[in-house]
Amino acid sequence: MRTYRKLLARSTAVGAVALAAVSLQPGPAQAAPDPAGSVHTQVVGGTKADQGEFPFMVRLSMGCGGALYAKDIVLTAAHCVDGSGPNTSITATAGVADLEDSHAVKVKSTQVLQAPGYQGKGKDWALIKLAKPVDQPTLKIAQDDKLNSGDFTIAGWGADKEGGDQQRYLLKATVPFVDDATCQKAYGDQLTPGDEICAGKMDTGGVDTCQGDSGGPMFRKDDAGQWLQVGIVSWGDGCARPGKPGVYSEVSTFAADIKKAADGLGG
Repeated sequence: MRTYRKLLARSTAVGAVALAAVSLQPGPAQAAPDPAGSVHTQVVGGTKADQGEFPFMVRLSMGCGGALYAKDIVLTAAHCVDGSGPNTSITATAGVADLEDSHAVKVKSTQVLQAPGYQGKGKDWALIKLAKPVDQPTLKIAQDDKLNSGDFTIAGWGADKEGGDQQRYLLKATVPFVDDATCQKAYGDQLTPGDEICAGKMDTGGVDTCQGDSGGPMFRKDDAGQWLQVGIVSWGDGCARPGKPGVYSEVSTFAADIKKAADGLGG
């Protein structure tokens, strides 16, 4: 079953990478229900990230993740938001690994831009304009697919197991690239090759994003040793199941569209 990794009211939670074991009360869902009642995930099989390790990470009040594309623009998943236009209902929390840290920076949204043409399959990206800049480093996005291989880092405050609670502390994990042919064997025509990139431990499972991780980045170091975003947490079948890798929006496919959209937001 195709399950988005966004936090929605649902009895069965679906896939992610393990974060910490403290339950968070997520804010009200701002996103419309996804097709087939999909759910976003959290990091399963992960470890706690250090304060400042991934300073570009953002937690969104509707129960999703994101990354600072610009100091006043968050890149997240299309399925985390309900269309495009003025929106002041989302709160972005940044600058901390512990969401209860007194140094957390909280900024309201002013506008949302969902990927043009998004209809619940592929094109799973969106931008959220913030009311003021966040004084944290941004995360560069991949302009081509040269680094769409090897091992990737994932991070989020989502559930640390399928059906688990949201986390207070940022969790991180490493997942290996899964080629399109192998991923299509797992998901068939649910997958949108070219729009999506897969990652996870096919044989053993055990490490993945899960509900509440949707919209967060999948990233790796570039040739200069700087973090580069290659994916956006999108969906999967459960969390960390063997033979069912996590599916991510392939950032390089949409890099030009994302830049055009960000420029339109004044980023």
